[in-house]
Amino acid sequence: MTPADLSTAELLQYASIPVVAALIGWITNWLAVKLTFKPLEFVGIPPFLGWQGIIPSKARKMADLCVDATIAKLGTVQEIFEQIDPELLSQHVIDSLMPRVEEYVDDVMTREHRTLWENLPMRARKIVYDRVRKSAPSLVDKLVTDIGLQIDTLLDLKKLVADCLEADRELLNRLFQECGEAEFRFIINSGFVFGFIFGLFQMVAWYFYPSSWVLPVCGFIVGWATNWIALNIIFRPVRPTKIGPFVIQGLFLKRQPEVANVFCDIVTQEILTVGNILNFMLNGPQSGHMRAIIRKHVKPLVDETAGITKPLTQIAFGPSGFAKLREQVGEHAIMLSHETFDDPLFNKSRATAVAAIMRERMMLLSPEEFQALLRPCFQEDEVKLIMIGGVLGMLAGVAQLIWVFGESML
Repeated sequence: MTPADLSTAELLQYASIPVVAALIGWITNWLAVKLTFKPLEFVGIPPFLGWQGIIPSKARKMADLCVDATIAKLGTVQEIFEQIDPELLSQHVIDSLMPRVEEYVDDVMTREHRTLWENLPMRARKIVYDRVRKSAPSLVDKLVTDIGLQIDTLLDLKKLVADCLEADRELLNRLFQECGEAEFRFIINSGFVFGFIFGLFQMVAWYFYPSSWVLPVCGFIVGWATNWIALNIIFRPVRPTKIGPFVIQGLFLKRQPEVANVFCDIVTQEILTVGNILNFMLNGPQSGHMRAIIRKHVKPLVDETAGITKPLTQIAFGPSGFAKLREQVGEHAIMLSHETFDDPLFNKSRATAVAAIMRERMMLLSPEEFQALLRPCFQEDEVKLIMIGGVLGMLAGVAQLIWVFGESML
């Protein structure tokens, strides 16, 4: 029987094969992308009957891979601290502190020694306020300088970024999604194109060999191959390769400048903010060291400004009371640090400076190093995703065999 001998209904049946294959390719690739990121939490009956997005399910591993591939190569802790600019950091603290000196002093003094402070003549209080204003700039400069000298000990950049990404799976997802937006879109859309092409071969195979296993097996191949081909087009070849008059390279690798902009903006504006860096130093593995540095620099301020003179203050408070006052002022300074560096405008201005050096370094990554940014999110459980596509393609082939051609699997 030749194609000319086929009825209109039979021609439509055959024509449906590449169309269905195209839909299988599109749906399976769309599903593969969705299952990479969603759901954030496991849905089903743990540990095996259900699903959690590949990236959220391995958040720590993915965060570590991301950091190893990029952050660890984009700048040292000292370089990032220099880009934040210690002088601007000091000035920001001073500008935030000065308008509220009275408020901060009153808060500390009334918390521990309300009666004494409230009965102190206003003239004496003003002497304390003035001394704080006079001493604060020098204190802040010395504090920031001291932090800068010990920044390599106080700040573990890799742990900070990895901790943030692990704790915020939505942010981890978004980092990969925005960096690979064009590639994920290509994977989905290419599934339709490649599926249609495979469907043409499937149609020919069915025409010449209409056995019950042909459509399910071809459907499996379509679901499996469209995903596999798309992934290879994205990441292969790693380096520009000339084939005849054409120079080809993996799609993701061609977008290094664009991806560098997106990646560095997200990292510096949402992770490596001044606020997050300070919070990590105050609450991370070296928090005791950081807090000790702050108290060391606050101690002279208390000695000088806690009262009109230190001996009188010690007499009024007693030795233990004066020591507790020092401790309270130190704790208040730590709390003030949180408030000061949660300023969105200051964080944004410093993020721009840090992003500049990171972007420059990211552009210098080799193609092999650069692909490591996005490749891990496909490598994890990649076979499982491709197999899911294959199974869905096979089920679609069975459905087509039964409902379109009216055949039986038996």
